[in-house]
Amino acid sequence: MEVLVTGGTGFIGEALVPALLDEGHSVTVLTRQSHPSPIAQARFIQELSELSESETPIDVVINLAGASLAAKRWNTEYKKKMVDSRVVLTQRLGEYFRSVKKRPAIWVNASAIGFYGPRNDEALTESADTGEGFAAQLCRDWESAAAEAAGDARLCLMRLGVVLDKSDGAYPQMAQPFKMGVANWIGDGQQWLSWVHRDDVVAAFCHAIESSDLRGPVNVTAPHPVTSRDFCEAMRKVHRTLLAVPMPGFVMRAMVGEMADELLITGQKVVPQALEASGFAFNHPEIDVALAAIEA
Repeated sequence: MEVLVTGGTGFIGEALVPALLDEGHSVTVLTRQSHPSPIAQARFIQELSELSESETPIDVVINLAGASLAAKRWNTEYKKKMVDSRVVLTQRLGEYFRSVKKRPAIWVNASAIGFYGPRNDEALTESADTGEGFAAQLCRDWESAAAEAAGDARLCLMRLGVVLDKSDGAYPQMAQPFKMGVANWIGDGQQWLSWVHRDDVVAAFCHAIESSDLRGPVNVTAPHPVTSRDFCEAMRKVHRTLLAVPMPGFVMRAMVGEMADELLITGQKVVPQALEASGFAFNHPEIDVALAAIEA
C-alpha cells in the first residue's frame, strides 16, 4: 500500500519507516527536516503540495508528527508549539485529503495515555473517560482533529505510553542515574509507569494497518505496567548501583515545572485491551525482558 508518514524522522518514525518498507509498502515521509537521514526506497517531502494526484493515491496515513512533551519546560510558547505541531498539522492533513479524488482508507494517528490524566491505581482500558490537565486536553484536541481529518477512513488512535529504547526517548535520561551507580525513583515510588518497548510500538502500528477490525482508541502500552519503585528494581538488575534514593517531588517541580505533576510525579495504570483482543502479541511484555533487550 501507499503510506504517508508524518514525523517519519522522529524517535518512532525512524524505526517504523524501515519496517513498513520491509513489509512491502511504499512510503512517503512528510518531514520538516531539509536533509533527513536517508532511508532506502522511502520518498521525503516537506510540503503536502509535493503529493500529486497524478501519482498513486495514498492508501494509509500514519500521523506521528508532534513536538516532544518532555523536551522543554512548559511555558506558553512551547505549549503552543506542542498544540500546533499536532492539532494544526492534523487539520492541514484533513484539508488536503478532502481536496483529492481518492481519500485514504486507513488513518493511524498517534496520541498518548496523557489522555486519561492522573488516575492513581485505576486500571484504564480504552473505554476510560478522559482526565484533566494540559496533556489530557492536548490529546483530546488531537484525537478530535484526527477524527475529522480521517473522514470515513478506518481510524486508529494510538495512545502511546512511555516508549523505551536505548537510543532516544525517555530511557537515556531515566537510565543516567543508574549508570552512575545511583538507583532512584520519583516521589513515593507508587505511581504507575505504563511503558512499552519501541519495537512493540512499531509492530503495533504495522498491526493496526493490517487488522481490519481494529479501530478507535488503542492503548499502546505493555500489558504489565509497573510502579516507579518496580522500575527501579528492574533497572538494578541490569545496572550495578551502590546507592538507592528517591527523587523528591518538589525537586522535580523545581527542575521541570508543570510537566512534573502531569507526566512524572503522577501516572496511569493503562491496559492494552484493544490490541490484545485483536490478536497482537507483545515481544516485550515484561519490564525485565524489555530492559534486558535494551541493554543487550
